[in-house]
Amino acid sequence: MNKKDISDELIVRNVQQGRTEYFSMIVERYRNRIFGIGIRFFYNHDDSADFTQEVFLRAYDRIHSYREIAPFRFWLAKLAYNLGINMKKNIPDDRISIDDIAEPFHEESPEGGHIYDEVKKVLIDEINSLPERYRVCLDLYFFMGLKYTEISEITGIPVNTIKSDVFRAKNILRQKLAGTIAEEVL
Repeated sequence: MNKKDISDELIVRNVQQGRTEYFSMIVERYRNRIFGIGIRFFYNHDDSADFTQEVFLRAYDRIHSYREIAPFRFWLAKLAYNLGINMKKNIPDDRISIDDIAEPFHEESPEGGHIYDEVKKVLIDEINSLPERYRVCLDLYFFMGLKYTEISEITGIPVNTIKSDVFRAKNILRQKLAGTIAEEVL
């Protein structure tokens, strides 16, 4: 059987039964996603790497509390979200570092790269200026690719409130980006 064919729940059951070597499969599957959550909380590589390590340490320590009521990935994301909220209280700077945002693509020409960097900077500055509740919903929806129901499960915020906050955040960003190089993004 291929590693990819094994469900998260089966892996977790094996870890719960003492086969701790299976936990590395969980880390392998979710390390990038958890690191992405860390970037959106801490905005730099070092703090996000520390956060990722701490999430997996806590997940390992608490693996016996997982009861398969919801998919494991929700359990892990909720653990990460709650840890991020608690850890962020101790970090005063909440600005995104442009160097820490992954570059999915941009033109290879110098001009295309410069335009991409400018758009990214403007967009990040405006996202940082949003109220925290809008920014959290927007981050989880757009940057993490989570559905409204998943965000609700993780944050405890009602689904309709999340929809409303994402809608309002997009409208605020559209207004702020009007007339800028980043206007076309939204």
